[in-house]
Amino acid sequence: MKLMFLEKKELHKKLKNWTREETMLAFELYCIIPKGKDTIHNEEIITLAKIINRTVNSVKLKLQNFKSYDPSYTKEGKVGLNHGSKLDEEVCNAFFQNWDDLIFETNNIKERLGIAKLDNKEQNNIEIPLAKEKNVLRKERIGQYFFRQALLAAYNNKCCFTGLSITELLRASHIKPWAVSNNFNEKTNPRNGLLLNALHDVAFDKGFITISLDYKIIVSKRLILASKNNKKYFDLLHGKKISLPNRFIPDLQFIEYHNKFIFKD
Repeated sequence: MKLMFLEKKELHKKLKNWTREETMLAFELYCIIPKGKDTIHNEEIITLAKIINRTVNSVKLKLQNFKSYDPSYTKEGKVGLNHGSKLDEEVCNAFFQNWDDLIFETNNIKERLGIAKLDNKEQNNIEIPLAKEKNVLRKERIGQYFFRQALLAAYNNKCCFTGLSITELLRASHIKPWAVSNNFNEKTNPRNGLLLNALHDVAFDKGFITISLDYKIIVSKRLILASKNNKKYFDLLHGKKISLPNRFIPDLQFIEYHNKFIFKD
């Protein structure tokens, strides 16, 4: 009798419809789990399954469904699982159009359910370029935290210029700068980012390095001529193609902006 009850309970978990909130939580998780780590043994998948009262396998499959709506995945003709729902597509498209507000909304859902990972200490360690009122500052810190986690996962914790894999030395670098990005689909958008080591992050931010529309590194002549000592740090990178992420490939519109307004030729 007990075994039959447990079987019915598991069946109910599998059959009940996903809500919008549950789908949002699953999509955010899809964004921050590295490629190949979305298995039934992943602790974050297990935790989410427990919180929303679903099987671990159903959460894992939901993450697989999102690939069908991810431009970075479908660009080369790949497809995700064919069980995606209209709600899956709606949630994916909503995030692609308005990352900032939806990441903040998802964090509020997580806090309400008791699974928010971003505590006050982590928020306070994230620097925001502009002084803001308290509520806006909190929202932007949450966005920055997600932005970093998404890029770490997409680039497999490696600098896309050099391959450096020491997490503490990696920076989630905005292509179109944070200060001039809008609050809808630019500041928190992973496709407006590169994962760079600290040195090249600063050089990219200051316009001494950019990338071309075919994702090759361009080093400013000013930097090349500045000092012979720069050669081993910068010159050898010139013309090299960056390591592309497994999802969230940099959007060309952001690269064009950096080329035109930030880069010092």
